[in-house]
Amino acid sequence: MPEARGPLRRERLRTARLYFVCEALPDGRDPEALLHAALSGGVDIVQLREKELGREEVERVARTFRRLCDTYSALFIVNDDPYLAQTCNADGVHLGQEDMPVEEARELLGPEMIIGLSTHSKEQLAAGGASAVDYVSVGPIWETPTKAGRPGVGLGLVEHAAAAAPHPFFAIGGIDPGNAGEVVAAGARRLGVVRAIRDAADPAAVAGELRGALAAVGEAAPGA
Repeated sequence: MPEARGPLRRERLRTARLYFVCEALPDGRDPEALLHAALSGGVDIVQLREKELGREEVERVARTFRRLCDTYSALFIVNDDPYLAQTCNADGVHLGQEDMPVEEARELLGPEMIIGLSTHSKEQLAAGGASAVDYVSVGPIWETPTKAGRPGVGLGLVEHAAAAAPHPFFAIGGIDPGNAGEVVAAGARRLGVVRAIRDAADPAAVAGELRGALAAVGEAAPGA
């Protein structure tokens, strides 16, 4: 069973600062070494985001994600599918704007599991604030191949979220150690990344650099 339940899950979410989104088989490889490096470097939440593999393979790989997140006392989130989150013993699900409605997912998952929601505009942020989500992502800040065709929302939406988001929010989309300071300066106190860690020669070092950008402004965070 997942180590983090109910209030403990939400306490981990409250203190989380670095969120890593990862495919089941990054670059076609077993994820264990990458996840170990990312988590040892300071990642607090890992999301399994897989669009290509069959369900049986995803469920198999999810056991590695679950085990390593438990080892590092990190949260394990599954993308898009609340039913898969249940099957994989995840701590929660991350929903897109076109996925199952938040209220339906909450009814299915119950009060203990975490629900996150992608937002791309002020209107979506406001709607998320009125729903049963536990956190939101804000982005993509810059256009990124992991969200092909979706234009970057820019740092202005980060500034708005810092002032108005009622939930913890993670800025995401094209963030790396070279520009993380700009995102933090705009008001973000939680960062989400894909390629910056996945494609790094030293994922642990990159995770540490990203945490360093956040450490410069302390631990207080909007929506905490």
